[in-house]
Amino acid sequence: MLAVAQNVALDLDSSRFLPCIPPSPLSRRCRVAISIGSRPARSLRVLPGRFDHRRQSRSNMMESCLFGEDLDDFVNVGNELADAAGEVIRGYFRKKVEIFDKDDLSPVTIADRTAEEAMVSIISKNFPSHAIYGEENGWRCKEISADYVWVLDPIDGTKSFITGKPLFGTLIALLYQGKPILGIIDQPVLRERWVGVCGRRTVLNGMETSTRSCSKLSEAYLYTTSPHLFSGGAEAAFARVRDKVKVPLYGCDCYAYALLATGFVDLVVESGLKPYDFLALIPVIEGAGGTITDWKGENLLWEASPNSQATSYNVVAAGDSVVHRQAVESLQWE
Repeated sequence: MLAVAQNVALDLDSSRFLPCIPPSPLSRRCRVAISIGSRPARSLRVLPGRFDHRRQSRSNMMESCLFGEDLDDFVNVGNELADAAGEVIRGYFRKKVEIFDKDDLSPVTIADRTAEEAMVSIISKNFPSHAIYGEENGWRCKEISADYVWVLDPIDGTKSFITGKPLFGTLIALLYQGKPILGIIDQPVLRERWVGVCGRRTVLNGMETSTRSCSKLSEAYLYTTSPHLFSGGAEAAFARVRDKVKVPLYGCDCYAYALLATGFVDLVVESGLKPYDFLALIPVIEGAGGTITDWKGENLLWEASPNSQATSYNVVAAGDSVVHRQAVESLQWE
């Protein structure tokens, strides 16, 4: 057992340092997981004063301390969810499927709905007390509220899916008291899976991955899903950033954030995302050393409950904190 105070980091034979999670107000004791993925840490030193400021604000939000065993269980079930959804999605990919329009005119297919139900079934079996918020069917829970909430987007990028482009993804997030502690981006056709866990390094197919450094906005490669998804003031704000980067690129949906977490892209700027579009991205991006916030530079927060509405958010993610700050300053969002 090792008590770790706030602003104290763990050196795990790495040049990067994991965020420290303050103990829960409900308990004076806190166990800290000292493994990354399935590999045990070979050495451990407590280093006062060393801290990753790119992730400080998010770790300061964490009012609870989660146990390594619990996180491992959640990761295992999260992988089961991605496996089940992927099996469904691959069966429908590049096949003739009927396309329906939802109330907001966004498309949905039997693949979206069947994949979500497959994931819901697994969660209900393993964690019956957990709540579920799915893009297709909203809130499900036996109780009025729950500390743990799974947020599911079976196919983020349905337009890419129905047009045969394998750059969509399944997004799986687990919230604890409103904070994302697990995030999965799964591309079932390419069989690529990014897993981000609070306090651990992000992994791609089991291998640690990280963002790349980029100290100037003028040198950044920028992705957004489509320039046509911005309107009004958001369109002008995006243009201010787009005109300053080295290369603006379009497409990819959630896959752009996965590329950022792997060090191939420097910046992603999007408008109008729903909670199920971005909550899974937070642990993945932060676990790879990046930063993801709203356009004001503030943490992305959403309260999941039976009465919660899937409101829209403006999101900016960067692999380097310097580029993130420059992007936020350029957006000039009030």
